[in-house]
Amino acid sequence: MALFNFGKKRNEEKKIPDCACSCGCPTIEAEQVINGCCSEAKDGICCIKVLGSGCKSCHEQYENTKQAVKDLGLSAEVEYITDMQKVMEYGVMSMPAIVVNEKVVAMGKVLKPNDVITLLHKAGF
Repeated sequence: MALFNFGKKRNEEKKIPDCACSCGCPTIEAEQVINGCCSEAKDGICCIKVLGSGCKSCHEQYENTKQAVKDLGLSAEVEYITDMQKVMEYGVMSMPAIVVNEKVVAMGKVLKPNDVITLLHKAGF
């Protein structure tokens, strides 16, 4: 045992990220959220986000995505993100974009609700 923690390696403490889906699940599960293990996920979908600048097209994509989620009967909420710093963190250069479980699945065009449903099915959800 090291006296006053001298000699203790800094990387011994493993940091676990905060919940990525904002559902309040314990942080120990945060690493599993991407794999659909979140307690509130249905069919593997934990969170859906529409990234945009706030323009008419981006808002239309947000509404179409909400309609698709409703049509599928999912309990996941759709979040609309217009903060450019957060948008850039996803590496999105053309908007609107759709993010499912922290993975960009579409960008650059407005999808109709049926197209969003097809996209979610193709993505394995």
